[in-house]
Amino acid sequence: MSMTITEKILAVHAGRDHVSPGDMIEAKVDMALANDVTAPLAIKVFREIGMEKVFDTGKVTLVADHFVPNKDIASAEQVKIVREFARQQGLKNYFEGGESGIEHIILPEKGLVLPGQLIIGADSHTCTYGALGAFSTGVGSTDLGAIMATGEVWLKVPPTILLRYEGSLQPHVGGKDLILHTIGLMGVEGALYCAMEFTGGVISRLPMYQRFTMSNMAIEAGGKNGIMEPDETTLAYVAERTSLEPDIFRSDPDAEHERVIDIKVDGIEPQVAFPHLPSNVRPVSEVGDIPIDQVVIGSCTNGWLEDLRDAARILKGRKISPGLRLIIMPGSPLIYKLAMREGILETFLDAGAVIGPPCCGPCLGGHMGVLASGEIAVATTNRNFVGRMGHPESEVYLANPFVAAASAVMGRVGGPDQL
Repeated sequence: MSMTITEKILAVHAGRDHVSPGDMIEAKVDMALANDVTAPLAIKVFREIGMEKVFDTGKVTLVADHFVPNKDIASAEQVKIVREFARQQGLKNYFEGGESGIEHIILPEKGLVLPGQLIIGADSHTCTYGALGAFSTGVGSTDLGAIMATGEVWLKVPPTILLRYEGSLQPHVGGKDLILHTIGLMGVEGALYCAMEFTGGVISRLPMYQRFTMSNMAIEAGGKNGIMEPDETTLAYVAERTSLEPDIFRSDPDAEHERVIDIKVDGIEPQVAFPHLPSNVRPVSEVGDIPIDQVVIGSCTNGWLEDLRDAARILKGRKISPGLRLIIMPGSPLIYKLAMREGILETFLDAGAVIGPPCCGPCLGGHMGVLASGEIAVATTNRNFVGRMGHPESEVYLANPFVAAASAVMGRVGGPDQL
């Protein structure tokens, strides 16, 4: 019987020949992931159920990336719990400090996730790895504690929404704009517990960093996962980072879908998500005059080297608006190093930016860029809920790195064409 790529991956990991949407399965996990916020509770659960050793020391990955470098005593205690557990268990993949970075960037960068795998993480943006053709999704810390013990997860097979993108992209339009436009069409619950399969000629021409951005934000439409079939671009990316052979799955031509959505991209401008939902989207030409206090470029959504290159192209030879704060957060130490080598960091510094360490930082209102009452920010992050980046009376506008950089120069929300 015909299956989608999501169904094929789940069937293999459940030891079945076939699965259908709605089936309850018990599947073997290739990677269990948690961070300094979610891991301590998972570790507590792991111990409460009487376990002494994780199911596989090479398949449990812990990353300190949310409140690091530790911003206070509480965050220091959180990381200490994770660090000591990793040492006690002999985990092969524990990342902190100069070896760390944003979890959803460093795992693909280090070749730790591959096409065809089943990845479960105690973080909602674990769906990022679908860009590689893996099934990846987030769970709560309690569930992850049990997964670390057993190496297995209970899942309901999601139905698939097929999203086909065709046409030609305008300048300064990329994966961030495609996914914001899609969320605007569907709403924040439009893909609730569905696999979002991204396909079409536009997707096949997207570079990997923009594919990661799209899969990363599938959760913002309620998706269980966001996935793309592996192609030459995918396999080239993987081959540069690991010698392991990936398992390649593709949807059958006659696979059944919950629905099919065709999106013509020719008329899509850079998109801006207004407060307080990622679905509250407008084209940049319809934004109006909105003065801003802060711009953040980074996060698991747009902290890739190429994102920094895009922003630097706009900021080269320019200064940010007086009184505005521009915060740059590279996604990993390697990205930081390469950006330094290419002169990108110098461009940012010359423009008046502050460059932070590779971590989540201000994205979740953690630190290094928390907003005060009444302040307004443009960010390349993934969420703009009430209080997401600080005070509940602050506001966050989501945009791509081109728009974020241009907004920093103008001191208001706007695109590169307005410079």
